[in-house]
Amino acid sequence: MLKKKWLALFVITSFLTGFISSKASAETVFPADKFPFKEMQVQVMPEFDYPEDWGSRDVPSLLIGQYGTITNKSGQDYDGKIEIPVPAMEKGFEAYLVAEFPEENKPEVQRPYDIDKEKGIITWKPSKAIKNNETYKFVIEYYTKSIEVKDNKNFTYQLTNNAEIEQLDVIFYAPMDAKEIKLEPKAENNTKSEYGEELYYYQYKNVKAGDNLKYSFSYKKDGTESTMEAINKQQPPNDENHNGVTATDQVNKGSSGNSKSPIIGVGGASIIGIAIIIAGLFVYLGLKGKFQTDRMTAKGKKHKTQQKQTTVKKDNKSDNAEEKKELRKKLLTGKIDQEMYEEEMKKLL
Repeated sequence: MLKKKWLALFVITSFLTGFISSKASAETVFPADKFPFKEMQVQVMPEFDYPEDWGSRDVPSLLIGQYGTITNKSGQDYDGKIEIPVPAMEKGFEAYLVAEFPEENKPEVQRPYDIDKEKGIITWKPSKAIKNNETYKFVIEYYTKSIEVKDNKNFTYQLTNNAEIEQLDVIFYAPMDAKEIKLEPKAENNTKSEYGEELYYYQYKNVKAGDNLKYSFSYKKDGTESTMEAINKQQPPNDENHNGVTATDQVNKGSSGNSKSPIIGVGGASIIGIAIIIAGLFVYLGLKGKFQTDRMTAKGKKHKTQQKQTTVKKDNKSDNAEEKKELRKKLLTGKIDQEMYEEEMKKLL
């Protein structure tokens, strides 16, 4: 009799344990359809920059950046992980960063993340629960070695979306000095940045889940110099909005320690010219560069420093040029506003 009681207790315990585990597992699955995108911007950047550990420059780099704003439409607060599709099985896939924008007018914060190659997703947990009907803003960036080199250089990019997207912007940055550029489907608009960089962009409304937009891009380019290296050699445009700030300063690549910033964010894109042409395209991240600041290094992850650092050294004999650069950088990164910038500039004149 005692043995039967113990057996019955064991069965009940096992059932309850399994039930609880199944329920907990189900709760951690990210319901993508319940988190539609209010906005997403995708930046596709062949040969824009190279991580320090890239290896041979004979293999061109392809950098992808995705900036998204999702809305919690699940009907309750969500404290689980976010899942975003990425081409994890692409040749040379290397995640560069995941970060969130937890507060308005505050710097973005890097988050630890995981890659599931089989499922083709990158996952991370927000620093706090996403309340029902509230939005969550993030950025992810990754590299691949998917550019094929034959008579020309070509690659295919496909945006896989598991949720609806209310406003989608897709921007292609042609490498500096690229020739015979072909993009399919044909871009709705194209222009040149202040530095001569060809920019192509698409705008979409109400993209359905699973539409999975696909693009083919080809070009010819001599040498292996990246766009960042090329524009950093150029003098900045000679106007009152730049005041001697270098191209590197303008995209704000420099950072300290092992922290990472987006290689080029929406704010950076506006600085090198695109926002002048497509005013209003960048809705939530863009026009003040307020997220282009140093990041916190994610705990529990070993991140390699993949970013060339720009160190500004002050020289008291430089006729205040360096101080002007620093002020301009603070303005671009949102550390000071326009009024304070103008007041401080007057002191240096």
